[in-house]
Amino acid sequence: MDKYLLTIFLFVTLQSFSCASVPDKIDVLIVGGGASGTASGIQASRMGVRTLIVEETTWLGGMLTSAGVSAIDGNYNLPAGIWGEFRDSLVSHYSHLDSLKTGWVSNVLFEPSVGNKIFKEICAKEKNLFIWYDTRLISAERKNGKWTVELNVNGKIKKIKASVLIDATELGDVAKLCGASYDIGMESRQITKEPIAPLNANNIIQDLTYVAILKDYKKDVSIPRPEGYDSTLFACACKNLLCLSPKEPERLWGKNEMITYGKLPDNKYMINWPIEGNDYYLNLIEMSPQEREKALKKAKNFTMCFLYFLQKELGFNTFGLADDEYPTEDKLPFIPYHRESRRIHGKIRFTLNYITEPYKQEYNLYRTNIAVGDYPVDHHHARYHGYEQLPDLYFYPVPSYGLPLGALIPKEVKGLIVAEKSVSVSNLVNGTTRLQPVVLQIGQAAGVLAALAVGNKCNIEDVSVRAVQQEILASGGYLMPYLDVQKDNILFPVYQRIGATGILRGVGKNAGWSNQTWLRVSDPLIFSELEGLKDYYTCKVENPEGDSLTLKYAISLIRDIARNENIKIDGDIYKEAEKLYVKYGMGDFNINTPIQRGAFAVLVDEFLNPFKKEVDIYGNFK
Repeated sequence: MDKYLLTIFLFVTLQSFSCASVPDKIDVLIVGGGASGTASGIQASRMGVRTLIVEETTWLGGMLTSAGVSAIDGNYNLPAGIWGEFRDSLVSHYSHLDSLKTGWVSNVLFEPSVGNKIFKEICAKEKNLFIWYDTRLISAERKNGKWTVELNVNGKIKKIKASVLIDATELGDVAKLCGASYDIGMESRQITKEPIAPLNANNIIQDLTYVAILKDYKKDVSIPRPEGYDSTLFACACKNLLCLSPKEPERLWGKNEMITYGKLPDNKYMINWPIEGNDYYLNLIEMSPQEREKALKKAKNFTMCFLYFLQKELGFNTFGLADDEYPTEDKLPFIPYHRESRRIHGKIRFTLNYITEPYKQEYNLYRTNIAVGDYPVDHHHARYHGYEQLPDLYFYPVPSYGLPLGALIPKEVKGLIVAEKSVSVSNLVNGTTRLQPVVLQIGQAAGVLAALAVGNKCNIEDVSVRAVQQEILASGGYLMPYLDVQKDNILFPVYQRIGATGILRGVGKNAGWSNQTWLRVSDPLIFSELEGLKDYYTCKVENPEGDSLTLKYAISLIRDIARNENIKIDGDIYKEAEKLYVKYGMGDFNINTPIQRGAFAVLVDEFLNPFKKEVDIYGNFK
């Protein structure tokens, strides 16, 4: 047995506990060991609740590993929670952060088998976490506040009782089984109020991709001509003599740029090429498992046709499917890369408008954020016949954003949390929330929510939003996508808390592939920026002479609010404020100088503690 197979065997043996080792009653059952399911399990178990992940394959990590999409999109400057932990583990494995910059599509690339190994190593450290592989869900029923779930565990039927159920499947299958309502495809502009949404709804989803992981064998490893091969389908994947009429002439690279797009460590290559490559249109969401398996054979064949094109037409005949990545018979990933899923009808629907103008919407959802993202809205539709009539969603510009908690909670179904790509977002927003770092954060938030519901013996929808957010911050997560300071800075939790109140509001901007939002902590505070404070407190805010505010004015204002709200401030507020200036390194304490926004955030957080003010799932004050 070679080293690779031995590693897989040991991890499956250590982590795939026998049925007898898992109690019949557990606290949290997670269906799906993908990106969000794995993160959910890690987080919930760390919070002390008995957690079981059931996964159909023998790997963890989903799209990051089992689907082969081992090039991270976005959030390079927002290393939130378990996403940051996973990245740090990759750096440790490959020795240096620069070792992950092997291809040009991403700053974080890795071998899928290494990602699986890392997830299993992290999970193995959690004594409250159990994992069953080769396991499929058969049924789920909720009575008297408990779920009874029937599972097929490697051919054996097993029943488990759980308090909370998390749908972390790739296509939202558990949500459907449990009776949650959902959408598939694009909503109409009338429903979402998004200016670039189509006028009429449709059931068109994004192309999926059966990724291939190749390696250079340094010898001819050409494959036989696949059935149905047609070179014209791939002719304009890159600049070459066969390309006569490209769909996207402005995005036409040379063949070497194409092959190194997803170059991985250890002389491997991720083939997930979006430009007339191996993207494939297939809407299998409502198919049965048997129908899906049959349909996916066509997607696999399409990828093999593209590999044949690379070998025969472009001269990459020494590149073949890696024989040390997947223990599958065909050497392809366990699952395809699903870019789109069912999207539940949640307590809220997170639309594009909440990203572009978060402070001008019906609900104050920014107060309820549990994850952040910075990738553009990116949809893949070029393999759909009729894609020309769809909205142009190639890197539609948006600022970075926060994702609200209510997107994880179904409207109708009690005791269920929905994660992965099935959360309650619009079709357009799915184009950015589908990316790996965001999905990992969604999973982590789902784990927090589930653990708090179990610990407090309450319904999911009754869990405190602020309690979830506080736990996320304590676990290294982000609530707001601010770039002013890194998360190990002493000021980071202060700015996150104040941002989540809206008392000071960040400013977002589009910056290519890496969008940004800044709290502008070094800018002077001006009177017009106190609108958020006036929304939070009922006191009268006097307009001083001139728009710029002094430290003296800010302290006086905070003292007046404290008196009006019956908030006790111990000691002399000026002396206490001066101590804070020293503690946080905010410079000279001169009450007659303009106060910076960051310093104002510190004073408000310390003396008024507005973050403790409870909000509901819509961001309204309780």
